[in-house]
Amino acid sequence: MNMEQPRRFSDLPEYAFPRLRKLLAPYSPGAAPVAMSIGEPQHAVPPMVSEIIARHGADFSRYPPNEGTEDLREAISAWVARRYGVRGPDPETTILPLNGTREGLFNAALALSPEQKDGQRPVVLLPNPFYQCYAVAALAVGAEPVYVPATSETGFLPDFAAVDPGLLARTTIVYMCSPSNPQGAVADLAYWRGLLELAEKYDFRVFADECYAEIYRDTPPPGVLEAVAAASADPERVVAFHSLSKRSNVPGLRSGFAIAGPRAMVELKQLRNYAGAPLPLPLQHAAAALWRDEAHVVENRSLYARKFQDADDILGNMPGYTSPRAGFFLWLAVGDGEAAALRLWREAGVKVLPGAYLSRAAGPGAENPGQGYIRAALVADREEVRRGLQAIKGVLG
Repeated sequence: MNMEQPRRFSDLPEYAFPRLRKLLAPYSPGAAPVAMSIGEPQHAVPPMVSEIIARHGADFSRYPPNEGTEDLREAISAWVARRYGVRGPDPETTILPLNGTREGLFNAALALSPEQKDGQRPVVLLPNPFYQCYAVAALAVGAEPVYVPATSETGFLPDFAAVDPGLLARTTIVYMCSPSNPQGAVADLAYWRGLLELAEKYDFRVFADECYAEIYRDTPPPGVLEAVAAASADPERVVAFHSLSKRSNVPGLRSGFAIAGPRAMVELKQLRNYAGAPLPLPLQHAAAALWRDEAHVVENRSLYARKFQDADDILGNMPGYTSPRAGFFLWLAVGDGEAAALRLWREAGVKVLPGAYLSRAAGPGAENPGQGYIRAALVADREEVRRGLQAIKGVLG
């Protein structure tokens, strides 16, 4: 589960979407294009957003506070308490609003990963497939990224306990995404407790990326903060990340938050003071209102539920189809993901992402766990998604 790493960011494999453009550029689409490659929510933005931004437009003339407004932090704390049934985290000492969770997922590694662990180069464990930001954050702090397969054999969740103990002893951070991107798998409380116990045993932090937590089919996915409360675990072991992008259909608002233990939060805020980019005040007002409102989230979830039912109906009998529990992606086993993506584009105009572009072959001779898959995003309106699903069935089924 290890591999030699590049020393410069320019040595990293090409980012997924420029790579996809190069794959498809020589060919014309076989029909009117259907966009299913990027996970950018397309449902309507809640009307309150533009109204609140307009009402507070004069605040664009002011520098926003680095730590976020008190009102936004209180709204976040109240939402966490409602959503997870835990005591609301302290708005003053444990919550940091983010200018998009990518900022937090990257900067938390800068703030919290030591240069060495017991005199050795630190290790950062990543699920494989993974969000590309995780790997770049690991390299930025001089750590060794170790890619832990999340395959059908492990329920599409990484088995961190199976990592070599020597690597675990050097580990400073584990990135864990639940619901997972791209598979839509959900870590239950037992999984989270096991990971917290591993963190205690080997002295590392868990960075819990829970940005898809509000898009689910039946049961709300458990969260790491629930597990911390249930096990009376050390809150300093965990940084939890959430976002409004998926929950509220506002990826352009660039609003999320991190929750961490008070000591860790001091480090996160100090880095933000020097290098952060806080959310403009009118956008913080809008974010606070969104965290306080659930009606638009319920409606959003119902729109995705209909599209997932369509996917079950259209692709349910297709070999390689797995019905996801959460998130808004399909992770389809197709034999050769790159070849399938090219066929879909040339024959039907459907743009999907080859799974290999989201994962790595973790060592010489190792298999890329995404090689045989494509990722299809169900973010467009229902009719366009149905057209894409029918095309997938027609071309690949």
